[in-house]
Amino acid sequence: MSAYAELLARLLPARRFGIVLGLDRIRALLDALGSPDTRLGTVIHVGGTNGKGSTVAMIAALVRAGGLRVATYTSPHLSSLRERIVIDGELIAEAALVAAADRVRAHGGDELTFFEQLTAMACVAIADAHVDVSILEVGLGGRLDATNAIAAPIAVVTGVAMDHEAILGETLAAIAAEKAGIFKPGQRIVIGVSGEPEAVPLLEQAAVHAQVSTITMIGSPDELQLDDALANLALTGMGPQPIRVVDESALERVPPLGLAGAHQRRNAAAALAALDQLAALGVLRLDTTTRARALAGVVHPGRFEVIAGEPPIILDGAHNPHGAAALAATLRERDLRPVAILAVSADKDVRSIIRELAPAVSAFVATRYQLERALDPAALAAVIEEATSVPVETAADLAAADTLARTHAAPILVAGSLFIVGEARVRYLDAPADPIAVSDPSASARQD
Repeated sequence: MSAYAELLARLLPARRFGIVLGLDRIRALLDALGSPDTRLGTVIHVGGTNGKGSTVAMIAALVRAGGLRVATYTSPHLSSLRERIVIDGELIAEAALVAAADRVRAHGGDELTFFEQLTAMACVAIADAHVDVSILEVGLGGRLDATNAIAAPIAVVTGVAMDHEAILGETLAAIAAEKAGIFKPGQRIVIGVSGEPEAVPLLEQAAVHAQVSTITMIGSPDELQLDDALANLALTGMGPQPIRVVDESALERVPPLGLAGAHQRRNAAAALAALDQLAALGVLRLDTTTRARALAGVVHPGRFEVIAGEPPIILDGAHNPHGAAALAATLRERDLRPVAILAVSADKDVRSIIRELAPAVSAFVATRYQLERALDPAALAAVIEEATSVPVETAADLAAADTLARTHAAPILVAGSLFIVGEARVRYLDAPADPIAVSDPSASARQD
């Protein structure tokens, strides 16, 4: 067994800790490691319900276009743990990840959760790479996510929608409060529009309470429902107010993108706003032509990823109602009506996902991915039959689902979870796959 395979085998038991939100353990570990989190260059922290990964990919492309070294830390991975740590566009080498893991283990990291260990490994590996900019994606929520132990002068919340209610709260306000927990005093923050508009004033108020230095919001005041928020802020009697920018033309300035869908224009607007914050800090300035060239070349695996062939296959990791709605809109824009191979995690709002997606597909094949958190295909099919009149078949796994889908005279869509998309990329694209499948525990597996 290789050292990398041994690492994967060692990480697998860490999942028994489930999801334990909090910053004390990760902060103590980082301190014991000599504070590698202070050697990540300029850090941009990206949170939000949807669009985080695409926004991270676009910011990274913009930074690289400016000639700077950039690292990203994202989750989950599709088929290889190495995808989570990318340095200058390259997956972290197995040897570098093993070396980082050994250092984390030597300082007691084995007693932490799966995500806490990976976050510490990322800090160690990225610090060793001597990058100029690091972009860190929130794993879950924000306020108590392990990435929030790392100081970041720039924070982006792409938007807020309903997801992970069992942990983050059952109302939009509760979820927004968790997402806004990444805001810190003195930060320059960006609030995007890849979520529900009514969440924007909630995020703005949280930013003021956090005493950030600047707030950039994308959209018009009417669209963002900001009038009542401003009145509320005036009544609070709070101290100095941050510089507040409402960028009404941000979406209009987005150039043509390599990523498909109107929702990606919203993500791109947030990425460009983050780039403007780097410019304000004196880190990087890019002209309009360079920005456009960088964004046109961005690819992001599993986000409306089209595999040419007969039939064509579309891979999209939409895994909540808001993401499913964006996927359905993109299918309509492209005049596509595929048969959908669908696999969903059991802790998701399955009925709402199906209702958003059903009008844009011709049929469903209900299946599962090969982790225990997947909803059983028969149970998924039952929800589809109850929620819609779209025909549905069941398949035990992706291979069987592919066989059924190919009997339809239609493109094939694989969606519902990044986990099923990861399996599809291995099957259809021969993507790198780990010898041992290790991923985050279910959001329903929280242990306090």
